[in-house]
Amino acid sequence: MANIQIRKYRDEDSEAVRDTYTMGMSEHVPSSFMHMLKQPPTQMVLMCIFCALITSSKSFLLPILAVTLVLAGARQLVVNVFNRQIDTSLSNDLKNISETYLKQKDSCFWVAEVDGVVVGMVACLPAENAPACLELKRMSVRRTHRRMGIAKALCRTVAEFTRERGFAAVLLVTSVVATDAQKLYEDMGYKKIREIVIPELAGKIMNFILIEYRLDLQREGKSE
Repeated sequence: MANIQIRKYRDEDSEAVRDTYTMGMSEHVPSSFMHMLKQPPTQMVLMCIFCALITSSKSFLLPILAVTLVLAGARQLVVNVFNRQIDTSLSNDLKNISETYLKQKDSCFWVAEVDGVVVGMVACLPAENAPACLELKRMSVRRTHRRMGIAKALCRTVAEFTRERGFAAVLLVTSVVATDAQKLYEDMGYKKIREIVIPELAGKIMNFILIEYRLDLQREGKSE
């Protein structure tokens, strides 16, 4: 049985945290690409390109090559979207975690350590549009250490921190392609409250939906 410890972030954890976040985000590229391919507008565009070229060229090679190039371009679009998000996060709150989370009121950042190695992380801070709630952010566990209960332990840490400070609930946002995360949160008692389509052009093209969840701590407390 691995020795799992949840503790507050220390400055020497910076590189491990940044690597964990980057790898976790990058894992969503294949599923996001497949999600985009399943959208009817994407399939219609690919079919139109194929049919138009096969009709005009009387050859299978040109339309197949064209569709392949379009697919390669679409995947690169997904990669660029995630790379921008990663760069933005590493330049903002993850650039100086102590300043962003540990030195701010009602905020904190924890890491999960197994045998002295940082393998997971989570943070929370006051929710911008819900003064009575804290928001869970930056949840990530390295693939090599999943299904060990680490993510659930991190979720419970945030819930307890939130309850101790008298807040009514924990909010979080995850993506439509993060199906494992959705199942985890729902198993932990979170309820889906709304879906949001990313307003940027790339988000609309991909039909990339964000899902907001809420864990009501009063209700959770009554059931225990």
